[in-house]
Amino acid sequence: MSETRSGFVALVGRPNAGKSTLLNWLLGEKIAMVSHKAQATRKRLYAIVMHGNDQIVFIDTPGLHEKERLLNKFMLEEAIKAIGDCDLILFLAPVTDPITHYEKFLKLAKNRPHIVVLTKIDMVSNEKLLQKIAEYQKFQDQFLELVPVSVKKDIGKKDLLDTIVRYLPEHPYYYDPELLTTENIKDIYKELIREAIFENVSDEIPYESDVIIEKIEESPTLDKVYAMIIVEKPSQKGIIIGKQGSTLKRIGKDARKLMEAFSQKKIFLNLFVVVKKGWTKNKKDLETIGYRL
Repeated sequence: MSETRSGFVALVGRPNAGKSTLLNWLLGEKIAMVSHKAQATRKRLYAIVMHGNDQIVFIDTPGLHEKERLLNKFMLEEAIKAIGDCDLILFLAPVTDPITHYEKFLKLAKNRPHIVVLTKIDMVSNEKLLQKIAEYQKFQDQFLELVPVSVKKDIGKKDLLDTIVRYLPEHPYYYDPELLTTENIKDIYKELIREAIFENVSDEIPYESDVIIEKIEESPTLDKVYAMIIVEKPSQKGIIIGKQGSTLKRIGKDARKLMEAFSQKKIFLNLFVVVKKGWTKNKKDLETIGYRL
């Protein structure tokens, strides 16, 4: 009987490259926050995919970007730690992206073993796809494999998982095969509420807001969740609440749908908004929320 393979695989790429979308697709469940806005993911998230007898522990990371505020610095350090700690890296390269993103990644990755995942291939013709693959061929001594995929058209999932497993070490399972993620329910609910904020509020507000789950009361058919949305300015609080509470109601409704789809339970969600001035630049505030620098 062949040995099982098991290892840690970091999903890496520019902000909004589709890392969380790819992770949810590979997992077959929605646990990672997805948004069309850049820099939505802030912390590493571990998700467990069983492929045959082998176990892949995916690490979803914040996008690679320049350091700005203290929060952005934390996000970049999360991605760099994942690159250093994993057995294998998947570099996500949307097919419409210039190759310069990959060149920047190579400087950061410092010869770490990686697979280039060419994503969103449904958006271009076969001719354009072949042209993009040819662009990457000049780096073929740098990457292990190049795998084209489309989440939207459900193309390439098995090929990608087969390829990943080939490069993982022979090792017993790190986690119970029944687990989907190492995250606790509080962290998952927090990310789903954040996703609802990103989808309902524009401009800078999603980037200067976060969610603290105050309390969860669990029962077999109902979870009661009490959560606080924090923002930096009083004007942002007004926008998140909206006229006669309309925006906050919309956020709550969308978050509830996401949470119910994940938990397969009814959700009672109590949301309120507070102002914490300068929290994205304050180390103590960041650590209170869960971002340890």
